[in-house]
Amino acid sequence: MFHLLSGIKIIDLTTIVLGPYATQILGDFGAEVIKVESTDGDLFRAVRPGRRPDIGVQFQNFNRNKQSVALDLKTPEAREVLYQLVADADVVVHNMRSRSAQQLGASFDELRKHNSQLIYCYAPGFADGGPSQNDPAYDDIIQARSGLAALNADADGAPKFVRSIVCDKVVGLHLAIAVLTGIVHRLKTGAGVCIEAPMLESMTAFLMSEHLAGHSLVPPEGELGYSRMMSKHRQPYRTRDGYLAILPYSTRHWTRFFTLCGATTLAEDPRVTNAELRSEHIDELYQEIARIAPTRSNDEWLTALKAQDIPCSAVNQLDELARDPQLVASGSFETLQDPVLGTLQQLRSPFRIHDGNTEPTLHQRADRRAPGLGEHTRATLEQLGLDDGQIDSLFEAGIVR
Repeated sequence: MFHLLSGIKIIDLTTIVLGPYATQILGDFGAEVIKVESTDGDLFRAVRPGRRPDIGVQFQNFNRNKQSVALDLKTPEAREVLYQLVADADVVVHNMRSRSAQQLGASFDELRKHNSQLIYCYAPGFADGGPSQNDPAYDDIIQARSGLAALNADADGAPKFVRSIVCDKVVGLHLAIAVLTGIVHRLKTGAGVCIEAPMLESMTAFLMSEHLAGHSLVPPEGELGYSRMMSKHRQPYRTRDGYLAILPYSTRHWTRFFTLCGATTLAEDPRVTNAELRSEHIDELYQEIARIAPTRSNDEWLTALKAQDIPCSAVNQLDELARDPQLVASGSFETLQDPVLGTLQQLRSPFRIHDGNTEPTLHQRADRRAPGLGEHTRATLEQLGLDDGQIDSLFEAGIVR
């Protein structure tokens, strides 16, 4: 955990992956993140495996460096607690539909009554004002509707989901950027702001930046889809003993690659030496790589390609990542000893802080594991000034947990 956002207080009303991923990044940078959950808890807590019923490993990997306060926001008493939390907070973040936030008393219009300088950022499935604004949205739904599943189609043309919670995480990054932009805006103007980062619209912008392609021009010149990405021969190539990613990209890469392979005629071919022609014939060139790749082993290719500074990589399996020399050297996987959950392995924040004088800083202080459900409820209520009797009454009534 770093200290760059120390002093920033974030009320986190997010659930599942999208919002928690965004607020974990902010917590990694040192913001105080108070995760306000229902008394049943974030649904992602239940995903197994896990050593405690309320802390599954998936929840654990998206909610470090946070506190948990469990409130039943369907009750007026719990809403009053939320309003007290918001009163001295900098940011409120959620990934609910606007209708749901309003029903829980957590709309922007309501919360800014309690904090006129509030930064309010949210990521609904679909932008407000559209016909789908009240529809439920999860990662698979957005993969389908944004075109990602179709882009990931198998050899028979059947759409396939990417095997990652990719839409939640990409839009989570958008949401984190929105929060940071709101903070900068308030520092410059002193005013609060409401920023919406809807899932479908964010993923469409993310994907279509390259795939709008010839339709960027009116009338269109060419098809939708970035041709290099759409090539059916763009794939890890089968070598003599495995698979390898081989990516000549610049003219220098391509001429060096074909020269290395003894294909001097191709190295001098205008389809290789002319960048515009190369773009038009990229699928043919990828076929040439596929034809040549089986002539050498992975190790032989890696040695030869790296010597020519041609981009290449072995294809790691998931169980090989923790042994990847680069990831080992950068400390990407770390071990945490926790008195409640025992020994844990976690991915540290990928960011590194450079000050120009010392080695890059990996941490300013130790990361904290994901909190148990309501682990910080009592301490937070005490900080708000409630006495033991008031707090006990809230617990007994099921308003907090």
